[in-house]
Amino acid sequence: MTPDIKSTKAMLYEYLRTEILSTRIAPGADIDEAKLSAKFSLSRTPLRETLRQLAGEGLVMLRENRSARVTDMSFSTLRDFFVTAPMIYGAVLRLAAQNAQPAQIEALKQAQDEFRRSLRKGTAVDRALANNRFHEITGEMAGNIYLLPSFHRLLIDHARIGTTFYRPQSNEMAGDLDKACQQHDEIIDAIEARDEERAGRLADEHWSLSRGQIELFVMPGSLDIPLGDLPRTTTG
Repeated sequence: MTPDIKSTKAMLYEYLRTEILSTRIAPGADIDEAKLSAKFSLSRTPLRETLRQLAGEGLVMLRENRSARVTDMSFSTLRDFFVTAPMIYGAVLRLAAQNAQPAQIEALKQAQDEFRRSLRKGTAVDRALANNRFHEITGEMAGNIYLLPSFHRLLIDHARIGTTFYRPQSNEMAGDLDKACQQHDEIIDAIEARDEERAGRLADEHWSLSRGQIELFVMPGSLDIPLGDLPRTTTG
């Protein structure tokens, strides 16, 4: 592979990843592969290679003889999100406190600096992506091959939902973002101190803070039913 093709594939990957996480390409949308080929001057083979990479990360679904499709968000998948998120976040942060390397801790601090900057000057998408990167690094710290795929899938939907609740509509919502930033600092301190118990407790607190805003996104205001009580859909 020539350097030009390799760098173009990397640009395509970053473009699609950002467009999907920001929901500028909507959940469930078909990906216009012909348009992307023209936009990035790539043939079908390197384009599909990039899509396979994104599919491996849970961002898109590949379909035989059809265009790729962005991974959907349904009530069923979001129910699973609510059920598993606190467990996965807790496990990741406890393992991060066990296994974090100095270089990873420094990367986490840099990600936190970027998140703080995004709160001051960035857009909702900037904030969601900066928050996503912070938590991606905690997953890298955890270093568990069984846990990471589930964690990465969780972060995809958290980022896509986050592009909505990172647009604060009230002083209370803005205060929640400041509190989330403070909790990030506390998470860094717990990981650096190798304090697994505190890291797990902070995971619970961090999830509780964002849960209410996520529920505003996924449920109409008049629907007074906990998402966890929604029936599972079945096919067959």
